Amino acid sequence: MSQVEIARLAASAASEKKAHGVTILDIRGLCVFADYFVICHGTSQTQVQAIATGIKEKVNQSDVSLKGIEGYQDARWVLMDLGDVVVHIFHKDERDFYDLERLWGDAQSFQVQ
Repeated sequence: MSQVEIARLAASAASEKKAHGVTILDIRGLCVFADYFVICHGTSQTQVQAIATGIKEKVNQSDVSLKGIEGYQDARWVLMDLGDVVVHIFHKDERDFYDLERLWGDAQSFQVQ
């Protein structure tokens, strides 16, 4: 499975859990630690955890390696390491505050339906 397919898989899994503002940033050439960011948010800690769990289940079913997950317990900013794809699942307040899309403004982005 290609990196962009993994990003789309994670984005699709987030959408299935009713994540808001699901966006993929193509950061190839802008940094050395990843090729894609998947960014989304939930409106409660429970929803943020459900989104993370849904992504984890979906990638495990597709034999994609989940190398690590951080922030699940607090569910304010969950970070999932899928190798060259990094998934950021925010609580809405944190997403507004950190505004990764602005920070990575040189990256090509596309919304996921």
